[in-house]
Amino acid sequence: MNIDYISSDETLDTMFQGRLKVIQKKRGYRFSLDAVILGRLAPVSAGDRVIDLGTGCGIIPLILAVTTSAKEIVGVELQEELAELAIRNVKLNGLTEKITIVKEDLKNLYSFYPAGSFDFIVSNPPFRKQQTGRISPQEQKSLARHEIAVSLAEMLKVASYLLRTQGKIFLIYPAFRLVDLFYEMRKEGIEPKTLQCVHSRVDTPAKMVLVEGMKGGGEELKVKEPLVIYDHEGEYTLALQEIYALPL
Repeated sequence: MNIDYISSDETLDTMFQGRLKVIQKKRGYRFSLDAVILGRLAPVSAGDRVIDLGTGCGIIPLILAVTTSAKEIVGVELQEELAELAIRNVKLNGLTEKITIVKEDLKNLYSFYPAGSFDFIVSNPPFRKQQTGRISPQEQKSLARHEIAVSLAEMLKVASYLLRTQGKIFLIYPAFRLVDLFYEMRKEGIEPKTLQCVHSRVDTPAKMVLVEGMKGGGEELKVKEPLVIYDHEGEYTLALQEIYALPL
């Protein structure tokens, strides 16, 4: 790797004992633990065609490419600077034959792909409604967190179109909007199938939830064991250590 590939306003981070390299901007949007958890716990099956709606720097497709046997992975990103960064990250890791980055508005994907084109969808969507919470002055962060460019309802409508019947979607979302998430999923014919609450510590309320849904699935929800991030000493729990370890 040529060090000139990294500019002075960027960082180079590694994961999985250096197996994965990720370029990010020092300022602006940077991927969070949420994205890592989502990518590592996504139940992608061998041979799946996968699409990530709102890929940012491409972190989730990169994780899926090195930890699953997905056949093809597409990352869609609206923001040009982030889409270009994702493309660079794919090239940097030598994954251009497996990952495709598409710079496009999610709402335009109806004209890009036939209905039912994908087996699996992952998404870490914007979670704050407009006019709620503090909007970041940095555009990358504000679009990632607030429903400015796309709403939850619009994202799930696109997801339902892209998924084949019995196809799955896996999301991470704030616990305080779980009712909204379930409502919008069902409205688009996506049945919630599993729920896993994510807690900072075992004695604190869940702030995030992991939800798996199935297009055309039957009405049966499985509540999984909670995922706890930190132990009493403030260190990552064994579950989190396993998430950051490269699977055998």
